[in-house]
Amino acid sequence: MLARKSIIPEEYVLARIAAENLRKPRIRDRLPRARFIAKSGACNLAHKNIREQGRFLQDIFTTLVDLKWRHTLVIFTMSFLCSWLLFAIMWWLVAFAHGDIYAYMEKSAVEKGALESTVCVTNVRSFTSAFLFSIEVQVTIGFGGRMMTEECPLAITVLILQNIVGLIINAVMLGCIFMKTAQAHRRAETLIFSRHAVIAVRNGKLCFMFRVGDLRKSMIISASVRIQVVKKTTTPEGEVVPIHQLDIPVDNPIESNNIFLVAPLIICHVIDKRSPLYDISATDLTNQDLEVIVILEGVVETTGITTQARTSYIAEEIQWGHRFVSIVTEEEGVYSVDYSKFGNTVKVAAPRCSARELDEKPSILIQTLQKSELSHQNSLRKRNSMRRNNSMRRNNSIRRNNSSLMVPKVQFMTPEGNQNPSES
Repeated sequence: MLARKSIIPEEYVLARIAAENLRKPRIRDRLPRARFIAKSGACNLAHKNIREQGRFLQDIFTTLVDLKWRHTLVIFTMSFLCSWLLFAIMWWLVAFAHGDIYAYMEKSAVEKGALESTVCVTNVRSFTSAFLFSIEVQVTIGFGGRMMTEECPLAITVLILQNIVGLIINAVMLGCIFMKTAQAHRRAETLIFSRHAVIAVRNGKLCFMFRVGDLRKSMIISASVRIQVVKKTTTPEGEVVPIHQLDIPVDNPIESNNIFLVAPLIICHVIDKRSPLYDISATDLTNQDLEVIVILEGVVETTGITTQARTSYIAEEIQWGHRFVSIVTEEEGVYSVDYSKFGNTVKVAAPRCSARELDEKPSILIQTLQKSELSHQNSLRKRNSMRRNNSMRRNNSIRRNNSSLMVPKVQFMTPEGNQNPSES
Protein backbone atom coordinates (compact mmCIF):
# COMPACT_ATOMS: atom_id res chain seq x y z
CA MET A 1 0.00 0.00 0.00
CA LEU A 2 2.86 2.33 0.84
CA ALA A 3 4.65 1.30 -2.34
CA ARG A 4 1.60 2.20 -4.41
CA LYS A 5 1.61 5.70 -2.93
CA SER A 6 5.33 6.00 -3.79
CA ILE A 7 6.23 6.67 -0.15
CA ILE A 8 8.57 3.64 0.00
CA PRO A 9 10.27 2.31 -3.15
CA GLU A 10 8.83 -0.91 -4.44
CA GLU A 11 12.26 -2.54 -4.62
CA TYR A 12 12.70 -2.10 -0.86
CA VAL A 13 9.31 -3.65 -0.08
CA LEU A 14 9.98 -6.72 -2.24
CA ALA A 15 13.42 -7.21 -0.70
CA ARG A 16 11.97 -6.99 2.80
CA ILE A 17 9.24 -9.53 2.05
CA ALA A 18 11.81 -11.92 0.59
CA ALA A 19 14.02 -11.55 3.68
CA GLU A 20 11.10 -12.30 6.00
CA ASN A 21 10.26 -15.40 4.03
CA LEU A 22 13.85 -16.57 4.28
CA ARG A 23 13.94 -15.96 8.02
CA LYS A 24 10.81 -18.05 8.62
CA PRO A 25 11.24 -21.32 6.77
CA ARG A 26 8.16 -23.44 6.36
CA ILE A 27 8.49 -26.71 8.21
CA ARG A 28 5.95 -29.39 7.52
CA ASP A 29 4.87 -31.15 10.65
CA ARG A 30 5.04 -34.91 10.67
CA LEU A 31 1.58 -36.34 10.27
CA PRO A 32 0.60 -38.56 13.21
CA ARG A 33 0.28 -42.21 12.30
CA ALA A 34 -3.20 -43.69 12.49
CA ARG A 35 -3.37 -46.06 15.43
CA PHE A 36 -5.35 -49.29 15.29
CA ILE A 37 -6.69 -49.05 18.88
CA ALA A 38 -7.33 -45.68 20.53
CA LYS A 39 -6.27 -44.97 24.10
CA SER A 40 -9.91 -45.32 25.17
CA GLY A 41 -10.06 -48.82 23.67
CA ALA A 42 -12.18 -47.97 20.62
CA CYS A 43 -11.17 -49.58 17.33
CA ASN A 44 -10.04 -46.94 14.83
CA LEU A 45 -11.52 -48.71 11.83
CA ALA A 46 -14.06 -47.53 9.25
CA HIS A 47 -16.13 -50.05 7.28
CA LYS A 48 -16.89 -48.84 3.77
CA ASN A 49 -18.67 -50.13 0.66
CA ILE A 50 -20.64 -52.87 2.44
CA ARG A 51 -23.03 -54.12 -0.21
CA GLU A 52 -24.86 -56.87 1.72
CA GLN A 53 -26.67 -54.65 4.21
CA GLY A 54 -29.38 -57.29 4.68
CA ARG A 55 -27.06 -59.38 6.84
CA PHE A 56 -27.54 -56.90 9.69
CA LEU A 57 -31.32 -57.52 9.63
CA GLN A 58 -30.82 -61.26 9.99
CA ASP A 59 -29.47 -60.57 13.50
CA ILE A 60 -31.94 -57.84 14.39
CA PHE A 61 -31.45 -58.07 18.16
CA THR A 62 -27.69 -57.46 17.97
CA THR A 63 -28.31 -54.64 15.50
CA LEU A 64 -30.71 -52.97 17.95
CA VAL A 65 -28.23 -53.34 20.81
CA ASP A 66 -25.39 -51.85 18.74
CA LEU A 67 -27.44 -48.79 17.74
CA LYS A 68 -27.00 -45.46 19.48
CA TRP A 69 -29.36 -44.55 22.29
CA ARG A 70 -31.30 -41.96 20.31
CA HIS A 71 -31.96 -44.44 17.53
CA THR A 72 -32.99 -47.12 20.02
CA LEU A 73 -35.45 -44.79 21.76
CA VAL A 74 -36.97 -43.73 18.43
CA ILE A 75 -37.46 -47.37 17.41
CA PHE A 76 -38.85 -48.18 20.87
CA THR A 77 -41.44 -45.41 20.62
CA MET A 78 -42.34 -46.01 16.99
CA SER A 79 -42.83 -49.76 17.52
CA PHE A 80 -45.53 -49.16 20.12
CA LEU A 81 -47.18 -46.32 18.21
CA CYS A 82 -47.29 -48.30 14.97
CA SER A 83 -48.74 -51.37 16.69
CA TRP A 84 -51.41 -49.25 18.42
CA LEU A 85 -52.33 -47.56 15.13
CA LEU A 86 -52.37 -50.86 13.20
CA PHE A 87 -54.73 -52.56 15.63
CA ALA A 88 -56.81 -49.38 15.96
CA ILE A 89 -57.48 -49.65 12.22
CA MET A 90 -58.38 -53.32 12.66
CA TRP A 91 -60.79 -52.57 15.51
CA TRP A 92 -62.40 -49.78 13.50
CA LEU A 93 -62.81 -52.12 10.52
CA VAL A 94 -64.39 -54.76 12.77
CA ALA A 95 -66.85 -52.21 14.13
CA PHE A 96 -67.51 -50.82 10.67
CA ALA A 97 -68.11 -54.26 9.13
CA HIS A 98 -70.46 -55.24 11.94
CA GLY A 99 -72.38 -51.96 11.64
CA ASP A 100 -71.66 -50.77 15.15
CA ILE A 101 -70.62 -47.26 14.07
CA TYR A 102 -73.85 -46.63 12.14
CA ALA A 103 -75.88 -48.10 14.96
CA TYR A 104 -74.39 -45.65 17.49
CA MET A 105 -74.93 -42.75 15.07
CA GLU A 106 -78.61 -43.55 14.29
CA LYS A 107 -79.93 -44.72 17.65
CA SER A 108 -80.97 -42.33 20.41
CA ALA A 109 -79.47 -42.16 23.85
CA VAL A 110 -82.14 -44.43 25.32
CA GLU A 111 -81.73 -47.02 22.57
CA LYS A 112 -77.94 -46.99 22.83
CA GLY A 113 -78.12 -48.88 26.11
CA ALA A 114 -79.83 -51.75 24.32
CA LEU A 115 -76.97 -51.89 21.79
CA GLU A 116 -74.37 -52.85 24.39
CA SER A 117 -75.16 -56.55 23.97
CA THR A 118 -75.36 -56.55 20.17
CA VAL A 119 -72.13 -54.74 19.19
CA CYS A 120 -68.67 -56.26 18.97
CA VAL A 121 -67.00 -53.64 21.19
CA THR A 122 -69.00 -51.26 23.31
CA ASN A 123 -68.56 -47.48 22.90
CA VAL A 124 -66.43 -47.74 19.74
CA ARG A 125 -68.07 -44.94 17.78
CA SER A 126 -65.10 -43.53 15.80
CA PHE A 127 -61.46 -44.09 14.95
CA THR A 128 -60.40 -42.18 18.09
CA SER A 129 -62.38 -44.52 20.33
CA ALA A 130 -60.92 -47.49 18.41
CA PHE A 131 -57.38 -46.14 18.99
CA LEU A 132 -58.06 -45.74 22.70
CA PHE A 133 -59.43 -49.28 22.90
CA SER A 134 -56.30 -50.56 21.11
CA ILE A 135 -54.08 -48.94 23.75
CA GLU A 136 -56.21 -50.37 26.57
CA VAL A 137 -55.97 -53.88 25.14
CA GLN A 138 -52.21 -53.89 24.50
CA VAL A 139 -51.18 -52.13 27.69
CA THR A 140 -53.90 -53.93 29.75
CA ILE A 141 -55.19 -50.68 31.27
CA GLY A 142 -58.94 -51.45 31.20
CA PHE A 143 -60.73 -48.22 32.11
CA GLY A 144 -64.11 -49.98 31.85
CA GLY A 145 -65.77 -47.71 29.27
CA ARG A 146 -65.01 -50.03 26.33
CA MET A 147 -65.10 -53.83 26.42
CA MET A 148 -65.56 -56.93 24.27
CA THR A 149 -68.84 -58.82 23.78
CA GLU A 150 -69.64 -62.34 22.57
CA GLU A 151 -71.17 -61.24 19.29
CA CYS A 152 -68.03 -61.25 17.06
CA PRO A 153 -65.61 -64.20 16.87
CA LEU A 154 -63.43 -62.03 14.60
CA ALA A 155 -63.03 -59.47 17.36
CA ILE A 156 -61.91 -62.21 19.75
CA THR A 157 -59.29 -63.31 17.22
CA VAL A 158 -58.00 -59.74 16.88
CA LEU A 159 -57.81 -59.48 20.67
CA ILE A 160 -55.67 -62.62 20.94
CA LEU A 161 -53.43 -61.50 18.09
CA GLN A 162 -52.84 -58.06 19.62
CA ASN A 163 -51.95 -59.56 23.00
CA ILE A 164 -49.36 -61.84 21.39
CA VAL A 165 -47.84 -59.02 19.31
CA GLY A 166 -47.74 -56.73 22.35
CA LEU A 167 -45.90 -59.34 24.42
CA ILE A 168 -43.34 -59.87 21.65
CA ILE A 169 -42.70 -56.12 21.33
CA ASN A 170 -42.33 -55.76 25.10
CA ALA A 171 -39.90 -58.68 25.34
CA VAL A 172 -37.71 -57.53 22.46
CA MET A 173 -37.55 -53.83 23.33
CA LEU A 174 -37.16 -54.26 27.09
CA GLY A 175 -34.50 -56.92 26.53
CA CYS A 176 -32.70 -54.61 24.11
CA ILE A 177 -32.71 -51.74 26.60
CA PHE A 178 -31.52 -54.03 29.40
CA MET A 179 -28.64 -55.31 27.28
CA LYS A 180 -27.63 -51.77 26.35
CA THR A 181 -27.54 -50.66 29.99
CA ALA A 182 -25.64 -53.80 31.07
CA GLN A 183 -23.12 -53.92 28.24
CA ALA A 184 -19.67 -55.22 29.09
CA HIS A 185 -17.81 -52.11 27.92
CA ARG A 186 -19.55 -50.09 30.67
CA ARG A 187 -17.62 -52.07 33.26
CA ALA A 188 -14.44 -51.53 31.25
CA GLU A 189 -14.66 -47.78 31.92
CA THR A 190 -13.30 -48.37 35.43
CA LEU A 191 -10.40 -50.54 34.21
CA ILE A 192 -7.52 -48.14 33.64
CA PHE A 193 -4.11 -48.41 32.02
CA SER A 194 -1.03 -46.25 32.42
CA ARG A 195 -0.64 -43.45 29.91
CA HIS A 196 2.86 -44.58 28.96
CA ALA A 197 4.68 -47.88 28.86
CA VAL A 198 8.30 -48.24 29.98
CA ILE A 199 11.32 -50.34 29.07
CA ALA A 200 13.78 -51.01 31.87
CA VAL A 201 15.96 -53.75 33.34
CA ARG A 202 14.27 -56.24 35.64
CA ASN A 203 16.10 -59.32 36.91
CA GLY A 204 18.94 -58.72 34.47
CA LYS A 205 16.67 -58.59 31.40
CA LEU A 206 15.19 -55.76 29.37
CA CYS A 207 11.43 -55.74 29.98
CA PHE A 208 8.47 -53.96 28.47
CA MET A 209 6.13 -52.91 31.31
CA PHE A 210 2.85 -51.08 31.82
CA ARG A 211 0.45 -50.68 34.72
CA VAL A 212 -3.19 -51.75 34.93
CA GLY A 213 -5.71 -51.12 37.69
CA ASP A 214 -9.36 -51.47 38.68
CA LEU A 215 -11.16 -48.54 40.29
CA ARG A 216 -14.09 -50.58 41.65
CA LYS A 217 -14.12 -52.73 44.75
CA SER A 218 -15.98 -55.49 42.92
CA MET A 219 -13.35 -57.68 41.35
CA ILE A 220 -12.76 -59.04 37.87
CA ILE A 221 -12.77 -62.83 38.08
CA SER A 222 -10.27 -64.86 35.99
CA ALA A 223 -8.65 -61.73 34.61
CA SER A 224 -6.06 -62.31 31.92
CA VAL A 225 -3.84 -60.00 29.87
CA ARG A 226 -2.84 -60.45 26.24
CA ILE A 227 -0.31 -58.32 24.35
CA GLN A 228 -0.02 -58.02 20.59
CA VAL A 229 2.25 -55.99 18.35
CA VAL A 230 0.68 -54.55 15.21
CA LYS A 231 2.93 -53.19 12.49
CA LYS A 232 3.21 -52.91 8.74
CA THR A 233 5.38 -55.60 7.19
CA THR A 234 6.42 -56.77 3.76
CA THR A 235 6.82 -60.46 2.90
CA PRO A 236 9.78 -61.79 0.87
CA GLU A 237 7.40 -62.11 -2.07
CA GLY A 238 6.67 -58.38 -1.96
CA GLU A 239 3.22 -58.58 -0.39
CA VAL A 240 2.47 -55.66 1.94
CA VAL A 241 0.61 -56.63 5.12
CA PRO A 242 -0.74 -53.37 6.61
CA ILE A 243 -1.89 -54.92 9.91
CA HIS A 244 0.45 -57.74 10.88
CA GLN A 245 -0.39 -59.05 14.36
CA LEU A 246 2.19 -60.78 16.54
CA ASP A 247 1.48 -62.26 19.98
CA ILE A 248 4.06 -61.61 22.66
CA PRO A 249 4.14 -63.57 25.94
CA VAL A 250 3.49 -62.06 29.36
CA ASP A 251 5.84 -62.83 32.24
CA ASN A 252 3.50 -64.43 34.79
CA PRO A 253 4.71 -66.90 37.42
CA ILE A 254 1.20 -68.39 37.64
CA GLU A 255 0.68 -71.27 35.21
CA SER A 256 -2.97 -70.36 34.54
CA ASN A 257 -1.85 -66.95 33.18
CA ASN A 258 -4.55 -65.24 35.29
CA ILE A 259 -3.94 -62.19 37.45
CA PHE A 260 -5.47 -61.25 40.80
CA LEU A 261 -6.46 -57.66 40.09
CA VAL A 262 -7.20 -56.55 43.64
CA ALA A 263 -4.66 -53.69 43.38
CA PRO A 264 -2.84 -52.02 40.47
CA LEU A 265 -0.30 -54.36 38.91
CA ILE A 266 2.69 -53.87 36.64
CA ILE A 267 2.44 -56.26 33.71
CA CYS A 268 5.87 -57.30 32.47
CA HIS A 269 6.99 -58.74 29.14
CA VAL A 270 10.57 -60.00 28.99
CA ILE A 271 12.20 -58.97 25.73
CA ASP A 272 13.83 -62.21 24.62
CA LYS A 273 14.33 -64.04 21.34
CA ARG A 274 10.58 -64.65 20.97
CA SER A 275 9.75 -60.97 21.32
CA PRO A 276 9.21 -58.65 18.31
CA LEU A 277 11.12 -55.99 20.30
CA TYR A 278 14.28 -58.11 20.48
CA ASP A 279 16.21 -56.17 17.81
CA ILE A 280 14.97 -52.68 18.73
CA SER A 281 17.27 -50.29 20.60
CA ALA A 282 16.44 -46.97 22.23
CA THR A 283 17.53 -45.09 19.10
CA ASP A 284 15.56 -47.34 16.78
CA LEU A 285 12.40 -47.10 18.89
CA THR A 286 11.66 -43.51 17.85
CA ASN A 287 11.67 -44.50 14.18
CA GLN A 288 9.64 -47.70 14.56
CA ASP A 289 6.17 -47.86 13.02
CA LEU A 290 4.63 -50.25 15.51
CA GLU A 291 1.77 -50.35 17.99
CA VAL A 292 1.57 -52.50 21.12
CA ILE A 293 -2.04 -53.51 21.86
CA VAL A 294 -2.99 -54.57 25.39
CA ILE A 295 -6.20 -56.56 26.01
CA LEU A 296 -7.55 -57.25 29.51
CA GLU A 297 -10.37 -59.80 29.75
CA GLY A 298 -12.33 -61.12 32.70
CA VAL A 299 -15.74 -61.86 34.21
CA VAL A 300 -17.58 -59.16 36.16
CA GLU A 301 -18.18 -60.39 39.69
CA THR A 302 -21.58 -58.73 40.16
CA THR A 303 -23.22 -59.54 36.81
CA GLY A 304 -21.27 -62.53 35.47
CA ILE A 305 -20.81 -60.83 32.08
CA THR A 306 -17.47 -61.16 30.32
CA THR A 307 -15.84 -57.77 29.83
CA GLN A 308 -12.85 -56.59 27.83
CA ALA A 309 -10.74 -53.46 28.19
CA ARG A 310 -8.24 -52.38 25.54
CA THR A 311 -5.56 -49.79 24.98
CA SER A 312 -2.44 -49.38 22.87
CA TYR A 313 1.01 -47.83 23.01
CA ILE A 314 2.78 -46.38 19.99
CA ALA A 315 6.52 -45.70 19.83
CA GLU A 316 6.16 -42.14 21.17
CA GLU A 317 4.36 -43.46 24.28
CA ILE A 318 7.10 -45.93 25.29
CA GLN A 319 9.67 -44.46 27.69
CA TRP A 320 13.07 -46.13 27.58
CA GLY A 321 14.98 -46.22 30.86
CA HIS A 322 12.03 -45.45 33.15
CA ARG A 323 10.28 -47.34 35.94
CA PHE A 324 6.89 -46.93 37.60
CA VAL A 325 6.83 -45.50 41.11
CA SER A 326 5.30 -47.48 43.95
CA ILE A 327 1.72 -46.48 44.79
CA VAL A 328 0.74 -49.19 47.31
CA THR A 329 1.57 -48.46 50.95
CA GLU A 330 0.55 -49.99 54.26
CA GLU A 331 -1.20 -47.57 56.61
CA GLU A 332 -2.49 -48.76 60.00
CA GLY A 333 -2.87 -52.36 58.90
CA VAL A 334 -4.63 -51.47 55.62
CA TYR A 335 -3.11 -51.37 52.15
CA SER A 336 -3.64 -47.95 50.57
CA VAL A 337 -3.43 -47.15 46.83
CA ASP A 338 -2.56 -43.62 45.69
CA TYR A 339 -4.07 -43.32 42.21
CA SER A 340 -2.66 -39.80 41.78
CA LYS A 341 0.71 -41.47 41.05
CA PHE A 342 -0.74 -44.23 38.87
CA GLY A 343 1.16 -43.23 35.72
CA ASN A 344 4.20 -41.57 37.32
CA THR A 345 7.63 -42.88 36.34
CA VAL A 346 11.22 -42.25 37.42
CA LYS A 347 14.33 -42.44 35.31
CA VAL A 348 16.59 -45.43 36.03
CA ALA A 349 19.76 -46.85 34.58
CA ALA A 350 19.15 -48.96 31.49
CA PRO A 351 21.37 -49.86 28.54
CA ARG A 352 20.43 -48.07 25.32
CA CYS A 353 21.22 -51.09 23.18
CA SER A 354 18.80 -53.75 22.01
CA ALA A 355 18.07 -56.96 23.88
CA ARG A 356 20.02 -58.95 21.29
CA GLU A 357 23.16 -56.86 21.87
CA LEU A 358 22.65 -57.20 25.60
CA ASP A 359 22.51 -60.99 25.35
CA GLU A 360 25.62 -61.07 23.15
CA LYS A 361 27.58 -58.68 25.41
CA PRO A 362 26.44 -59.00 29.05
CA SER A 363 29.21 -56.62 30.09
CA ILE A 364 27.12 -53.72 28.74
CA LEU A 365 24.67 -54.14 31.60
CA ILE A 366 27.48 -54.26 34.19
CA GLN A 367 29.07 -51.12 32.78
CA THR A 368 25.72 -49.32 32.75
CA LEU A 369 25.04 -50.25 36.37
CA GLN A 370 28.53 -49.17 37.42
CA LYS A 371 28.15 -45.81 35.70
CA SER A 372 24.78 -45.39 37.37
CA GLU A 373 26.27 -46.20 40.76
CA LEU A 374 29.13 -43.74 40.25
CA SER A 375 26.76 -41.00 39.17
CA HIS A 376 24.55 -41.75 42.14
CA GLN A 377 27.49 -41.52 44.53
CA ASN A 378 28.64 -38.27 42.96
CA SER A 379 25.18 -36.81 43.30
CA LEU A 380 25.11 -37.87 46.95
CA ARG A 381 28.48 -36.25 47.56
CA LYS A 382 27.36 -33.03 45.93
CA ARG A 383 24.18 -33.07 47.96
CA ASN A 384 26.06 -33.65 51.21
CA SER A 385 28.57 -30.91 50.41
CA MET A 386 25.75 -28.51 49.63
CA ARG A 387 24.11 -29.40 52.94
CA ARG A 388 27.37 -28.77 54.82
CA ASN A 389 27.88 -25.43 53.12
CA ASN A 390 24.33 -24.41 53.88
CA SER A 391 24.67 -25.45 57.52
CA MET A 392 27.98 -23.55 57.86
CA ARG A 393 26.45 -20.44 56.35
CA ARG A 394 23.50 -20.73 58.67
CA ASN A 395 25.76 -21.09 61.73
CA ASN A 396 27.87 -18.10 60.67
CA SER A 397 24.80 -15.96 60.22
CA ILE A 398 23.53 -16.99 63.67
CA ARG A 399 26.88 -16.10 65.28
CA ARG A 400 26.89 -12.70 63.61
CA ASN A 401 23.41 -11.99 64.88
CA ASN A 402 24.37 -13.03 68.41
CA SER A 403 27.51 -10.86 68.39
CA SER A 404 25.49 -7.84 67.31
CA LEU A 405 23.08 -8.39 70.20
CA MET A 406 25.82 -8.57 72.95
CA VAL A 407 25.71 -5.70 75.57
CA PRO A 408 29.06 -3.84 76.15
CA LYS A 409 30.65 -3.76 79.64
CA VAL A 410 30.39 -0.50 81.69
CA GLN A 411 32.74 0.45 84.65
CA PHE A 412 31.47 2.53 87.62
CA MET A 413 33.69 4.56 90.03
CA THR A 414 33.07 4.19 93.79
CA PRO A 415 33.55 7.12 96.25
CA GLU A 416 36.71 5.45 97.59
CA GLY A 417 38.17 5.71 94.08
CA ASN A 418 38.07 2.00 93.27
CA GLN A 419 36.72 0.78 90.05
CA ASN A 420 33.73 -1.60 90.29
CA PRO A 421 33.18 -3.38 86.96
CA SER A 422 29.60 -4.44 86.35
CA GLU A 423 27.56 -5.53 83.45
CA SER A 424 24.25 -4.09 82.46
